[in-house]
Amino acid sequence: MIKHTKPKSFYDEFSTKGKGQKTTHYCPGCGHGNAHKLLAEVIDELEIQDRVVLCSPVGCSVFLYNYFDTDNIQSAHGRNPAVATGIARTHENAIVISYQGDGDLASIGTGPIVHAANRGENMTVIFVNNAVYGMTGGQMAPTSLIGQKTKTSPTGRCEDTEGAPIAMSEMLSTLKGPVYVERVTLSSAVNIVKAKKAFKKALTNQVNKKGFSFVEVLSPCPVNWKMTPMQAREWMKSDLEKQFPVKVFKEINDRPAKVPRKMPISDQKLFSLLGVDTKSGSTKANIEKKIEKQEIKIAGFGGQGVMSAGILLANSAVNENLHSTWLPSYGPEMRGGTANASVIIFSKMIGSPLVNRPNVLIALNAPSLDSFENIVTPSGLIIINSSLVDRKIRRKDVNAYYVPATEIAKDIGLDATVGVVMLTVYALISGCIELDTIKNVLAEVIKKPKLISYNVKAIDAGKSYFSKH
Repeated sequence: MIKHTKPKSFYDEFSTKGKGQKTTHYCPGCGHGNAHKLLAEVIDELEIQDRVVLCSPVGCSVFLYNYFDTDNIQSAHGRNPAVATGIARTHENAIVISYQGDGDLASIGTGPIVHAANRGENMTVIFVNNAVYGMTGGQMAPTSLIGQKTKTSPTGRCEDTEGAPIAMSEMLSTLKGPVYVERVTLSSAVNIVKAKKAFKKALTNQVNKKGFSFVEVLSPCPVNWKMTPMQAREWMKSDLEKQFPVKVFKEINDRPAKVPRKMPISDQKLFSLLGVDTKSGSTKANIEKKIEKQEIKIAGFGGQGVMSAGILLANSAVNENLHSTWLPSYGPEMRGGTANASVIIFSKMIGSPLVNRPNVLIALNAPSLDSFENIVTPSGLIIINSSLVDRKIRRKDVNAYYVPATEIAKDIGLDATVGVVMLTVYALISGCIELDTIKNVLAEVIKKPKLISYNVKAIDAGKSYFSKH
């Protein structure tokens, strides 16, 4: 009979770290392993595994997603509370847990955590305080003790120059928003049991929609403290817990459940706020339009209209009631430097704006063709500006079209319309976007009215070339 096993919320094997891997990346004696185990046990006991969204930032906990069999999201350094706020407000049933270290939450993340707490967001924050920057090699943290020697305070922290250790639990408990603030410690088996109770109380508050709960966890870091695991636990009792008293700082038991904060806004209202004209080009036939997913890379020199072509294409798709994304990428120079835009068009929702394997490449110059030809998916489409590219494509498994777009643009009188010429040819080959729609959207993208006529001419010239060739 099995007496002890990992919680269901913890993966049995950490396959992302390697097949059959059963150990975490944490150093011997690190407290993160204890905290992870307690959190997973509480998630199991409350039966909320399928509702949990764990948020991890930069720091020792950066690989949290390797261990927890829950939904996970990683945020930028210190921004966990902001990301967690977005999740909590858009997914009412989610149990959102922000798991952060002291170098993250008490330093670069002080703004996000203070304001999330002050708003009383319905989330749980687990704050692991080991008084040092653990992941990056042991620098002084905002919570390092006076006199504590670290890599960046080799003679010990000095209050006159570095200030006093920041006491996050004390500070946040003064705000009206939090419903529960407690500091616990992992210095002994008894205290670890108490820590689990605090985790459970915080998550129960969130299940009951009581609001913001904050649990600070004093945790050992033997490697960066230059101690054995046993010495680290003793130092926690003798020094760390004196600076940071273990206790409940705030607990409100009679606060009513928070009413979900709904901020309803229709698509039409959102488009209106963004200045998008959803009426132009929209017809009943377009509403039913279904296309294969188009993952497009438009690439060339700065000044060729790469970005404008991408924005124009994405907005034209929206005006035909399709989903679209646009993601720019610039080189070090603006005009004359390399630039590319990723555009996705689909009749279904789009999960990410990244285009790693385009099925369409619009190459406005030779370097762009050299850079992206090999990543186009088999049976994909490559449209080449033959005015600037003097070679044929090397692949046999894609469809290629050659268009002297720069010459066409010069004949029109504006070199920057080369991107629109190529975009016109793409629209005619793929059938995804109507040329009338592109013309109607031009005014949204091009802010100088006198240039709109040139771009209309570019569309007509591209259409004419396509018809003839």
